[in-house]
Amino acid sequence: MEQIQSFLPIILLFVVMYLFLIRPQMKKAKQEKEFAAQLKKGDKVITNGGLHGRVLELNDDGTCIIESGAGKQKFERAAISMEKTAKMNAPVKEKK
Repeated sequence: MEQIQSFLPIILLFVVMYLFLIRPQMKKAKQEKEFAAQLKKGDKVITNGGLHGRVLELNDDGTCIIESGAGKQKFERAAISMEKTAKMNAPVKEKK
């Protein structure tokens, strides 16, 4: 019984790390993967590097062609920012 009590703080530390660090990170990665899979032609997107553009073509190898002011460029779907794109496409709230 005494041996279990000595390992209890270590076990609790791993449980807390899982609940507050690992699990939310896995959930976010799953959401980003779903977002990349749901992209379609014509979507306005922002890449992680800050490039604004419109999706022209989606390839089966995980890449896409984005048209921007600089022309057509090829990106990995994972390079498209879910948060920035959602913020850009969110409806604008009117100020009173």
